[in-house]
Amino acid sequence: MKVFFKVFAIIFGILFLWAAFVQYNDPDAFLWYAVYGSAFVISVLFALDRLPWLIPAVLFILFMAGVVYSWPETYQGVTIGEGNIDNIEKAREALGLLIMAILMLIYTLRIRYIRKQP
Repeated sequence: MKVFFKVFAIIFGILFLWAAFVQYNDPDAFLWYAVYGSAFVISVLFALDRLPWLIPAVLFILFMAGVVYSWPETYQGVTIGEGNIDNIEKAREALGLLIMAILMLIYTLRIRYIRKQP
């Protein structure tokens, strides 16, 4: 199971690096570079067994706060052309943060409870 989580973290690390890269034309690109970049670094540290449990736990809380803050008043999906572009952009950002929050929770639980077992 240990190998599964290492591969899992590496795959998500690559996905977060790609997500940061495609933000180049976003008006707040540097914010998303930092957000996705931090998720990339955390994934790499997790894969290398160099991550203390408190860091992903704090990021889980911050990312969930970001989900609540950025969730659109009216959810209209994530496909451009099917609603107000501002609502769609907010939904995409919130869902990206939700994915990162769930992953940080998985990392936290894995480090805190499962790694400690013999």
